[in-house]
Amino acid sequence: MLGHTSLPVSRIGLGLAALGRPGYINLGHGRDFAGHTDVSQMEARAHEVLDAAYAAGVRYFDAARSYGRAEEFLGSWLIARDLGRDDVTVGSKWGYTYTADWRVGAEVNEVKDLSIDTLRRQEAETRGFLGDHLRLYQIHSATIDSGVFSDQAVLDELARLRAGGLFIGFTATGPHQRDTIERALEVGGFDAVQATYNLLDPSAGSALAAAHEAGLGVIVKEAVANGRLTARGDVPALVEAAGSAGVAPDALALAFVLAQPWVDVVLSGASTVDQLASNLRARQVAEAVGAEGLARLGELREDPERYWEQRSELAWN
Repeated sequence: MLGHTSLPVSRIGLGLAALGRPGYINLGHGRDFAGHTDVSQMEARAHEVLDAAYAAGVRYFDAARSYGRAEEFLGSWLIARDLGRDDVTVGSKWGYTYTADWRVGAEVNEVKDLSIDTLRRQEAETRGFLGDHLRLYQIHSATIDSGVFSDQAVLDELARLRAGGLFIGFTATGPHQRDTIERALEVGGFDAVQATYNLLDPSAGSALAAAHEAGLGVIVKEAVANGRLTARGDVPALVEAAGSAGVAPDALALAFVLAQPWVDVVLSGASTVDQLASNLRARQVAEAVGAEGLARLGELREDPERYWEQRSELAWN
Protein backbone atom coordinates (compact mmCIF):
# COMPACT_ATOMS: atom_id res chain seq x y z
CA MET A 1 0.00 0.00 0.00
CA LEU A 2 1.01 3.61 -0.51
CA GLY A 3 1.51 4.97 2.99
CA HIS A 4 -1.71 5.03 5.01
CA THR A 5 -3.86 4.93 1.87
CA SER A 6 -5.66 1.90 0.52
CA LEU A 7 -3.86 2.26 -2.81
CA PRO A 8 -2.03 -0.86 -3.99
CA VAL A 9 1.33 -0.07 -5.60
CA SER A 10 4.47 -1.80 -6.85
CA ARG A 11 7.96 -1.00 -5.56
CA ILE A 12 8.86 0.30 -9.03
CA GLY A 13 6.33 2.46 -10.84
CA LEU A 14 6.35 4.04 -14.28
CA GLY A 15 6.48 7.80 -14.78
CA LEU A 16 5.34 9.07 -18.17
CA ALA A 17 7.29 12.34 -18.38
CA ALA A 18 9.45 11.01 -21.23
CA LEU A 19 6.67 9.09 -22.99
CA GLY A 20 4.07 11.81 -23.42
CA ARG A 21 5.97 14.46 -25.39
CA PRO A 22 8.71 14.52 -28.05
CA GLY A 23 11.06 16.70 -25.99
CA TYR A 24 12.38 16.03 -22.49
CA ILE A 25 15.56 16.53 -20.46
CA ASN A 26 16.52 12.87 -20.10
CA LEU A 27 19.93 12.26 -21.67
CA GLY A 28 19.53 10.73 -25.14
CA HIS A 29 15.75 11.20 -25.20
CA GLY A 30 15.80 12.27 -28.84
CA ARG A 31 17.80 9.20 -29.85
CA ASP A 32 15.31 6.93 -28.10
CA PHE A 33 12.58 8.04 -30.50
CA ALA A 34 14.82 8.47 -33.56
CA GLY A 35 12.50 11.03 -35.09
CA HIS A 36 9.38 8.88 -34.72
CA THR A 37 7.54 11.55 -32.79
CA ASP A 38 4.19 12.14 -34.43
CA VAL A 39 1.30 11.66 -32.05
CA SER A 40 0.28 8.19 -33.25
CA GLN A 41 3.85 6.90 -33.05
CA MET A 42 4.34 8.32 -29.58
CA GLU A 43 1.07 6.80 -28.39
CA ALA A 44 2.07 3.41 -29.78
CA ARG A 45 5.44 3.63 -27.99
CA ALA A 46 3.76 4.63 -24.75
CA HIS A 47 1.38 1.68 -24.99
CA GLU A 48 4.28 -0.66 -25.73
CA VAL A 49 6.16 0.43 -22.61
CA LEU A 50 2.98 0.40 -20.51
CA ASP A 51 2.24 -3.15 -21.67
CA ALA A 52 5.76 -4.29 -20.73
CA ALA A 53 5.50 -2.59 -17.36
CA TYR A 54 2.16 -4.15 -16.51
CA ALA A 55 3.35 -7.61 -17.61
CA ALA A 56 6.35 -7.21 -15.29
CA GLY A 57 4.17 -6.38 -12.30
CA VAL A 58 4.25 -2.58 -12.33
CA ARG A 59 1.03 -1.26 -10.81
CA TYR A 60 1.68 2.44 -10.18
CA PHE A 61 1.57 4.86 -13.14
CA ASP A 62 2.38 8.55 -12.81
CA ALA A 63 1.48 11.37 -15.22
CA ALA A 64 0.92 15.15 -15.20
CA ARG A 65 -0.91 17.79 -17.20
CA SER A 66 2.43 19.14 -18.40
CA TYR A 67 3.65 15.82 -19.80
CA GLY A 68 2.30 16.55 -23.26
CA ARG A 69 -0.26 13.86 -24.06
CA ALA A 70 0.79 11.49 -21.28
CA GLU A 71 -2.61 11.47 -19.59
CA GLU A 72 -4.31 10.92 -22.94
CA PHE A 73 -1.97 8.02 -23.80
CA LEU A 74 -2.38 6.46 -20.37
CA GLY A 75 -6.16 6.82 -20.53
CA SER A 76 -6.40 5.22 -23.97
CA TRP A 77 -4.19 2.35 -22.79
CA LEU A 78 -6.35 1.72 -19.71
CA ILE A 79 -9.45 1.59 -21.90
CA ALA A 80 -7.84 -0.59 -24.59
CA ARG A 81 -6.63 -3.11 -21.98
CA ASP A 82 -9.92 -2.97 -20.04
CA LEU A 83 -8.14 -2.18 -16.77
CA GLY A 84 -10.21 -0.90 -13.87
CA ARG A 85 -9.27 1.38 -10.99
CA ASP A 86 -8.65 -1.67 -8.81
CA ASP A 87 -6.17 -3.16 -11.31
CA VAL A 88 -3.69 -0.28 -11.20
CA THR A 89 -3.07 2.90 -9.22
CA VAL A 90 -2.91 6.10 -11.28
CA GLY A 91 -1.51 9.39 -10.09
CA SER A 92 -1.31 12.72 -11.87
CA LYS A 93 -0.36 16.31 -11.11
CA TRP A 94 -1.56 19.86 -11.61
CA GLY A 95 0.35 23.13 -11.73
CA TYR A 96 2.29 23.19 -14.99
CA THR A 97 0.83 23.84 -18.44
CA TYR A 98 2.49 22.24 -21.46
CA THR A 99 3.36 25.00 -23.95
CA ALA A 100 5.76 23.38 -26.44
CA ASP A 101 2.89 22.46 -28.79
CA TRP A 102 4.61 19.17 -29.74
CA ARG A 103 7.75 20.99 -30.88
CA VAL A 104 11.25 19.85 -29.96
CA GLY A 105 13.40 22.86 -29.18
CA ALA A 106 10.55 25.14 -28.14
CA GLU A 107 11.79 28.17 -26.25
CA VAL A 108 9.39 27.45 -23.37
CA ASN A 109 8.19 23.89 -22.78
CA GLU A 110 5.97 24.38 -19.75
CA VAL A 111 4.72 27.18 -17.52
CA LYS A 112 4.18 26.85 -13.78
CA ASP A 113 1.13 28.35 -12.07
CA LEU A 114 -0.09 26.92 -8.75
CA SER A 115 -3.20 29.09 -8.56
CA ILE A 116 -6.76 27.99 -7.78
CA ASP A 117 -7.77 28.71 -11.38
CA THR A 118 -5.12 26.32 -12.70
CA LEU A 119 -6.12 23.66 -10.17
CA ARG A 120 -9.78 23.79 -11.19
CA ARG A 121 -9.06 23.87 -14.91
CA GLN A 122 -6.49 21.09 -14.89
CA GLU A 123 -8.43 18.82 -12.55
CA ALA A 124 -11.31 18.88 -15.05
CA GLU A 125 -8.92 18.22 -17.94
CA THR A 126 -7.27 15.31 -16.14
CA ARG A 127 -10.65 13.78 -15.29
CA GLY A 128 -11.51 13.98 -18.98
CA PHE A 129 -8.56 11.75 -19.86
CA LEU A 130 -8.37 9.48 -16.82
CA GLY A 131 -11.90 9.45 -15.42
CA ASP A 132 -12.28 7.55 -12.18
CA HIS A 133 -8.94 5.81 -12.72
CA LEU A 134 -7.39 8.90 -11.11
CA ARG A 135 -6.67 8.03 -7.47
CA LEU A 136 -3.80 10.33 -6.43
CA TYR A 137 -3.74 14.01 -7.38
CA GLN A 138 -0.56 15.94 -6.63
CA ILE A 139 0.65 19.54 -6.57
CA HIS A 140 3.38 19.66 -9.20
CA SER A 141 6.74 20.94 -7.90
CA ALA A 142 5.62 22.67 -4.74
CA THR A 143 8.19 24.90 -3.09
CA ILE A 144 8.15 27.20 -0.09
CA ASP A 145 8.53 30.21 -2.40
CA SER A 146 5.54 29.19 -4.54
CA GLY A 147 3.18 30.15 -1.71
CA VAL A 148 0.93 27.17 -2.42
CA PHE A 149 0.97 26.02 1.20
CA SER A 150 -0.49 29.34 2.34
CA ASP A 151 -3.05 29.73 -0.45
CA GLN A 152 -6.26 29.00 1.42
CA ALA A 153 -8.36 28.76 -1.75
CA VAL A 154 -6.08 26.01 -3.08
CA LEU A 155 -5.94 24.19 0.25
CA ASP A 156 -9.73 24.30 0.59
CA GLU A 157 -10.20 22.93 -2.93
CA LEU A 158 -7.72 20.11 -2.29
CA ALA A 159 -9.56 19.31 0.94
CA ARG A 160 -12.83 19.19 -1.01
CA LEU A 161 -11.33 16.78 -3.55
CA ARG A 162 -9.93 14.67 -0.73
CA ALA A 163 -13.32 14.52 0.97
CA GLY A 164 -14.74 13.36 -2.35
CA GLY A 165 -12.44 10.34 -2.45
CA LEU A 166 -9.24 11.50 -4.14
CA PHE A 167 -5.98 11.00 -2.32
CA ILE A 168 -3.95 14.23 -2.33
CA GLY A 169 -0.20 14.59 -2.60
CA PHE A 170 2.51 17.01 -3.59
CA THR A 171 5.83 16.80 -5.39
CA ALA A 172 8.93 18.68 -4.30
CA THR A 173 11.78 20.05 -6.37
CA GLY A 174 15.01 21.99 -6.05
CA PRO A 175 17.82 22.14 -3.52
CA HIS A 176 15.45 22.90 -0.64
CA GLN A 177 13.10 19.92 -0.96
CA ARG A 178 13.57 19.14 2.72
CA ASP A 179 12.12 22.51 3.73
CA THR A 180 9.16 21.98 1.38
CA ILE A 181 8.37 18.56 2.81
CA GLU A 182 8.64 19.78 6.39
CA ARG A 183 6.28 22.68 5.61
CA ALA A 184 3.75 20.35 3.99
CA LEU A 185 3.77 18.12 7.07
CA GLU A 186 3.00 21.19 9.20
CA VAL A 187 0.10 22.20 6.94
CA GLY A 188 -1.32 18.67 6.77
CA GLY A 189 -3.99 17.31 4.45
CA PHE A 190 -1.63 15.25 2.30
CA ASP A 191 -1.56 11.51 1.69
CA ALA A 192 1.65 11.25 -0.34
CA VAL A 193 4.86 13.04 -1.22
CA GLN A 194 6.95 12.66 -4.36
CA ALA A 195 10.50 13.99 -4.39
CA THR A 196 13.87 13.65 -6.08
CA TYR A 197 16.19 11.33 -4.19
CA ASN A 198 19.21 9.70 -5.78
CA LEU A 199 22.90 8.98 -5.36
CA LEU A 200 23.84 12.50 -6.40
CA ASP A 201 21.27 14.34 -4.27
CA PRO A 202 20.03 12.35 -1.27
CA SER A 203 19.45 15.53 0.76
CA ALA A 204 15.69 15.03 1.07
CA GLY A 205 16.13 11.66 2.74
CA SER A 206 15.55 12.68 6.36
CA ALA A 207 12.41 14.64 5.46
CA LEU A 208 11.07 11.76 3.38
CA ALA A 209 11.70 9.40 6.28
CA ALA A 210 9.71 11.77 8.53
CA ALA A 211 6.89 11.86 5.98
CA HIS A 212 6.84 8.06 5.92
CA GLU A 213 6.73 7.99 9.72
CA ALA A 214 3.77 10.40 9.58
CA GLY A 215 1.89 7.95 7.35
CA LEU A 216 2.38 9.57 3.95
CA GLY A 217 3.18 7.44 0.95
CA VAL A 218 6.67 8.18 -0.40
CA ILE A 219 7.30 8.17 -4.15
CA VAL A 220 10.80 8.83 -5.45
CA LYS A 221 11.34 10.47 -8.84
CA GLU A 222 14.51 11.02 -10.86
CA ALA A 223 16.30 8.11 -9.22
CA VAL A 224 18.69 7.98 -12.19
CA ALA A 225 19.05 11.79 -12.30
CA ASN A 226 17.56 12.29 -15.78
CA GLY A 227 20.03 9.79 -17.21
CA ARG A 228 23.17 10.94 -15.43
CA LEU A 229 23.14 7.72 -13.37
CA THR A 230 23.04 5.45 -16.42
CA ALA A 231 25.60 4.21 -18.92
CA ARG A 232 24.92 7.46 -20.82
CA GLY A 233 25.81 9.58 -17.83
CA ASP A 234 28.74 11.44 -16.37
CA VAL A 235 29.44 9.47 -13.18
CA PRO A 236 32.34 7.10 -13.97
CA ALA A 237 32.53 5.86 -10.37
CA LEU A 238 29.01 4.46 -10.70
CA VAL A 239 29.81 2.81 -14.03
CA GLU A 240 32.89 1.23 -12.44
CA ALA A 241 30.95 0.00 -9.41
CA ALA A 242 28.21 -1.42 -11.62
CA GLY A 243 30.77 -3.20 -13.79
CA SER A 244 32.37 -4.76 -10.74
CA ALA A 245 28.95 -5.96 -9.57
CA GLY A 246 28.02 -7.22 -13.04
CA VAL A 247 24.94 -5.01 -13.31
CA ALA A 248 23.88 -1.95 -15.30
CA PRO A 249 24.50 1.49 -13.72
CA ASP A 250 20.81 2.42 -13.79
CA ALA A 251 19.82 -0.77 -11.97
CA LEU A 252 22.43 -0.12 -9.30
CA ALA A 253 21.28 3.49 -8.86
CA LEU A 254 17.66 2.40 -8.51
CA ALA A 255 18.65 -0.37 -6.10
CA PHE A 256 20.23 2.25 -3.84
CA VAL A 257 16.86 4.02 -3.61
CA LEU A 258 14.88 0.81 -3.18
CA ALA A 259 17.08 -0.06 -0.21
CA GLN A 260 15.76 2.90 1.79
CA PRO A 261 13.16 1.55 4.24
CA TRP A 262 10.90 4.59 3.91
CA VAL A 263 10.42 4.34 0.13
CA ASP A 264 7.11 2.98 -1.15
CA VAL A 265 7.57 3.51 -4.91
CA VAL A 266 10.55 4.37 -7.11
CA LEU A 267 9.64 5.67 -10.54
CA SER A 268 11.21 4.43 -13.73
CA GLY A 269 11.26 7.13 -16.39
CA ALA A 270 11.94 4.69 -19.21
CA SER A 271 11.39 5.70 -22.83
CA THR A 272 11.88 2.19 -24.22
CA VAL A 273 11.08 -1.39 -23.27
CA ASP A 274 14.80 -2.16 -22.97
CA GLN A 275 15.33 0.74 -20.56
CA LEU A 276 12.37 -0.42 -18.50
CA ALA A 277 13.72 -3.99 -18.34
CA SER A 278 17.09 -2.69 -17.14
CA ASN A 279 15.45 -0.49 -14.52
CA LEU A 280 13.33 -3.38 -13.23
CA ARG A 281 16.45 -5.47 -12.59
CA ALA A 282 17.05 -3.19 -9.61
CA ARG A 283 14.62 -5.38 -7.71
CA GLN A 284 17.20 -8.19 -7.70
CA VAL A 285 20.32 -6.00 -7.53
CA ALA A 286 19.72 -4.74 -3.99
CA GLU A 287 19.93 -8.27 -2.60
CA ALA A 288 22.89 -9.23 -4.76
CA VAL A 289 25.03 -6.17 -3.92
CA GLY A 290 24.11 -6.04 -0.24
CA ALA A 291 23.52 -3.18 2.15
CA GLU A 292 27.21 -2.45 2.67
CA GLY A 293 27.93 -2.25 -1.04
CA LEU A 294 24.98 0.06 -1.61
CA ALA A 295 25.96 2.27 1.32
CA ARG A 296 29.39 2.85 -0.20
CA LEU A 297 27.69 4.46 -3.18
CA GLY A 298 26.68 7.31 -0.88
CA GLU A 299 30.13 8.77 -1.52
CA LEU A 300 28.87 9.93 -4.94
CA ARG A 301 26.70 12.68 -3.48
CA GLU A 302 27.05 16.22 -4.78
CA ASP A 303 26.26 19.59 -3.22
CA PRO A 304 22.48 20.03 -3.71
CA GLU A 305 22.84 23.55 -5.09
CA ARG A 306 25.31 22.32 -7.70
CA TYR A 307 23.19 19.27 -8.52
CA TRP A 308 20.10 21.37 -9.25
CA GLU A 309 22.11 23.96 -11.15
CA GLN A 310 23.43 21.21 -13.41
CA ARG A 311 19.95 19.76 -13.81
CA SER A 312 18.66 23.15 -14.98
CA GLU A 313 21.36 23.17 -17.65
CA LEU A 314 20.31 19.84 -19.21
CA ALA A 315 19.16 20.24 -22.80
CA TRP A 316 15.67 19.21 -23.89
CA ASN A 317 16.66 16.26 -26.11
